[in-house]
Amino acid sequence: MSSSVTPASMATPKALPVRTIPGSYGWPLVGSISDRLAYFWFQGPETFYRKRMEKYNSTVFRTNVPPSFPFLGSVNPNVIAVLDCKSFAHMFDMEIVEKKNVLVGDFMPSIKFTGDTRVCAYLDPSEPQHAKVKNFALDILKRSSTIWLTELLNSLDSFWDTVEQSVAKDGKASYTIPLQKCIFNFTVKALTRADPTTPPTQKVGLLQPLEEIFLHSFSYPFALVKGDYKKLYEFIEKEGKEVVERGVNEFGLSREETIHNLLFFLGFNAFGGFSVFLPYLINIIGGDTTGLQEKLRKEVRERGGSPLTFDSVKDMELVQSVVYETLRLNPPVPTQFARARKDFQLSSHDSVYEVKKGELLCGYQKLVMRDPKVFDDPESFVPNRFTSKGRELLSYLYWSNGPQTESPSASNKQCAAKDIVTVTASLFVAHLFRRYDSFAFDSSSGSITAVGKATSA
Repeated sequence: MSSSVTPASMATPKALPVRTIPGSYGWPLVGSISDRLAYFWFQGPETFYRKRMEKYNSTVFRTNVPPSFPFLGSVNPNVIAVLDCKSFAHMFDMEIVEKKNVLVGDFMPSIKFTGDTRVCAYLDPSEPQHAKVKNFALDILKRSSTIWLTELLNSLDSFWDTVEQSVAKDGKASYTIPLQKCIFNFTVKALTRADPTTPPTQKVGLLQPLEEIFLHSFSYPFALVKGDYKKLYEFIEKEGKEVVERGVNEFGLSREETIHNLLFFLGFNAFGGFSVFLPYLINIIGGDTTGLQEKLRKEVRERGGSPLTFDSVKDMELVQSVVYETLRLNPPVPTQFARARKDFQLSSHDSVYEVKKGELLCGYQKLVMRDPKVFDDPESFVPNRFTSKGRELLSYLYWSNGPQTESPSASNKQCAAKDIVTVTASLFVAHLFRRYDSFAFDSSSGSITAVGKATSA
């Protein structure tokens, strides 16, 4: 699979026409309520953006995104949507945009949820504290590599043992909770050296109208989770003592900052990210009808040697491509925000737009990474899209808040765990097809209904 544009053609052409950003925020209050209902209730995020792209014949336009009035009156929902690869890439340029307190757009959750600490996700690279916390995160990941593989493979063995038992007993296995336990156990052990026994699992199950009224309108009260958060804090303080001390002594963080950032890394970044991404990976491979499982099994058993290592999956081109393609279609964090640090010109493939200082950019990655000017057959899952020459397309794989070809650092907001996420997912696939010849997946129930034990090495 090749790109229909080259990296050079993504540079800003001088001949592009300057165009007024189309779209509207509507009447005060009324416009934001109307857009919120469309976003959450009548259309859903993807259709919401698609319809406006069609209406304005543009991948750049003005609109409102939640949260907004009436109960979050201080939040300004006005954004400039950027929905193609070229315009979206401006959000990585820290000279023209800032990332201070824009994790959820203009809405800033109460920092009571993070111990009255603005954790790394809310910090802009221009803030001195960002470098301390980001370097701490990168150091944790580097040190974790010594046990990450062992803990991952041990947890995966336990996960698949549970699935096998359920399939043998009930004819199917709902894998969500066992997978969450697997993710929690290996990430906590690898990142903090702590040894949890029971991961916290929580699910909100409200009908959509009630969800709209209650969860999309009010700030969630910290008092409802205060007790559980305190237990997690005390757990990390006691069991992750070595890592906490390193944050204090080597990176100049306070003990409280260190623990609250660790909890955010574990909860939002690690547990939350993998809990969204790995089920997508299972669903896509399990639901394929083109012989993908057979191809993956062949590659996994013929390449990489034994046992599995970080280096072994580097030889598994199709496995890696399947991981990348899953991230392209289903990024764990679908929406990214950035605020203009100064006036600048933003370019899409066909136009240039004037953006004013303070305006908020919003990119919905599920559409950005389906840009037809970059990806052939963008709506389809193409397993080998990123193999051979197709690896050039990794420059436009933005799931990590930056291109897959670049590296996270203290000077940017790219996910610190970008590389270990893709390697872990590749190991997940490789482990699966060294243990099994195939597995059957029922998309209607979201269950694994059969696993065929490996008949050959």
